[in-house]
Amino acid sequence: MTTPFGRALCAMITPFTTSGALDLDGARRLAAHLVAQGCDGLVLSGTTGESPTTTDAEKAALIAAVREAVADRASIVAGIGTPDTGHTVDLAREAEKAGADGLLVVAPYYSRPPQDAIEAHFREIADASELPLMLYDIPNRTGVRVEPETILRLSAHPRIVAVKDCSNDFLAAQKVLARTDLAYYAGCDEHNLALYAVGGTGYVSTVANVVPDRLRAVLDAFDAGDTAQAARLQQRATPLIEAIMSAGLPGTVTTKALLNALTLPAGPVRAPLRPAGPATTDTLLALHADLTRT
Repeated sequence: MTTPFGRALCAMITPFTTSGALDLDGARRLAAHLVAQGCDGLVLSGTTGESPTTTDAEKAALIAAVREAVADRASIVAGIGTPDTGHTVDLAREAEKAGADGLLVVAPYYSRPPQDAIEAHFREIADASELPLMLYDIPNRTGVRVEPETILRLSAHPRIVAVKDCSNDFLAAQKVLARTDLAYYAGCDEHNLALYAVGGTGYVSTVANVVPDRLRAVLDAFDAGDTAQAARLQQRATPLIEAIMSAGLPGTVTTKALLNALTLPAGPVRAPLRPAGPATTDTLLALHADLTRT
């Protein structure tokens, strides 16, 4: 199994101040906390990190601040995906300068290009810097798949080394795993153990913002050969996973609500997102308390 960025990666939220400004001190504190609790990689400026509402300068500043906080104790993967190839190339180069270890690149969204254009998009970005690249397949947000045959062709590129899989196509993931050396990361927390069990590398998890140690324990149990315990731990996390990711609100909203309630750095979400209400926060707190009860 190849692990270019580690196994247990957190799709970290981007902390903001109460006025909505980028909270770099909060980002440093949260990053250090997540690494101390078991994350060996942090993915910055993904969907969970509210990348559509942060500026290029904020993205670079966030990478530099988190690098300062975690040093070489964890990998930093910078989300740089945009629907504009040229802009994404610029972000790749800026992420490299700021200290990222890798790049997360989503398929170009909204314009819904055909597969040959998607392939060319990824190749141009992979050629733009010296950083390894993780493809991000999440068709329910982008409106387009990165088809398995496209991933197979892209796997020949020396800097395309990984996939974050949110395709909900488990068969396609196994087909690519069987034919490439790509590191496959579950991008949906309910698939963390299932994908790992068939040869996946680990996960890029939103839920890891709030229970990094509990999700890491699933992988650790599996690696120790206790597959029954791994299944129990995954199942025990399911109610919180569902409440954060499938309760009718974006995962960023629910995650920030819970982090704020736990007095960890988070702050508000940026418009057009809106904060979770008190009832949602109370439910999240109760589920978190149940999961973390020893």
